[in-house]
Amino acid sequence: MSEGHSSKAVLIAGPTASGKSALALELALATEGVVINADSMQVYRDLRIITARPTAADEALVPHRLYGHVDAAVNFSAGAWVSDAAKALDEARAQGRLPIFIGGTGLYFKALTAGLSVVPPIPAEVRDDVRARLERNGVEALHAELARRDPRAAERLNLRDRTRIARALEVVEATGRSLLDWHREGQPPLLPKDSFRAVFLAPERDELYARIDARFDAMLGAGALREVERLAARHLDPLLPAMKAHGVPSLIRHLRGELSLEEAAGIGRADTRHYAKRQFTWFRHQLPEFEWMRPDEARGWLAAIVSATDDPA
Repeated sequence: MSEGHSSKAVLIAGPTASGKSALALELALATEGVVINADSMQVYRDLRIITARPTAADEALVPHRLYGHVDAAVNFSAGAWVSDAAKALDEARAQGRLPIFIGGTGLYFKALTAGLSVVPPIPAEVRDDVRARLERNGVEALHAELARRDPRAAERLNLRDRTRIARALEVVEATGRSLLDWHREGQPPLLPKDSFRAVFLAPERDELYARIDARFDAMLGAGALREVERLAARHLDPLLPAMKAHGVPSLIRHLRGELSLEEAAGIGRADTRHYAKRQFTWFRHQLPEFEWMRPDEARGWLAAIVSATDDPA
C-alpha cells in the first residue's frame, strides 16, 4: 500500500447478515489492509458464535482488531470503543495499512465521523444503586424519578427502555448534570470529513430477512446454545450489553426450561430482523454521508477503492 493513502479509511456498514464481513475481508486482502470491528456485540470474547464474528481462519488471513477483546462482565461503552479504535487507527497508519472499519453499530460510526460526547466515568456504587432500585421498584418508578430530576431526558426516553433510563439517572446522580448537556460537549471525530469512504450495504428486505433466519439456524448448528450456556453459568447482570445480544435472552430462557428451542430460536430470529429494520432507519437519518448500495453493487465500489489505493498519485 502506498504511503499517500495510509491516512485514508474505509467504512463498511449495513444491517446484520448483509455481507459486510466478506466485503471487508476481500478489500483487506487486496490492499494489505486491517479490519477493525465496529459492532458493539462482536467486541465480547464470550460471544463468538452468537454474534457471527469472523472465523479464526478469516482472522488468520489479514489483521483483525477489536474483536473479542472485552469480557462479557464489562459494560463496554461507545466512549471506550472510540479510545480503542483510535489506537487501532494509529497502528494501521504507522504500518501503512488501509484501516477498514466494519460493523452495524451506528453510534460507533457516528462517533468516528462526528465525534462523541464525553461523560465522566460513573462510580460503581452509583451504577449499582440505580440498578438495584430498577430491579426492586421497576422501570416505571425509575422513569418517574428521572422525570423529577431530569425532565428533558425523561421526555425523550421510551417508558420501557430500562437501559437508557438507568443510564440517564446514573449520569444525573453522578455528575449533577443532564446527559443531554454532556452530549452537547463532545470530542472531535477520529475521521474528519474527506478522510474516508463509507458504504452502507442495503439488501432487499425479504432477501435480508431470509439470510438472517438461515444464519441464526446455522449459528445454533455451530454451537451457539453451548456458548450461551457458558455465558449464563456466569450469572452476570442481565442489564449488561452482552447479556442482551440477539438470541441470548431467549436461549437462556430455553436453558431454564421456559421455552422450547424452536420458540427461543424464533424469538432470536425475530429480534434480529427487528434490529436490522432499525439499522436501516438509523443510518438513513443519522449518517447521510454513507453511500447506499446493494451488496452485489459493492464489488464495483470495492474495485474503485482498490484502484485508488494502488494509485501512487
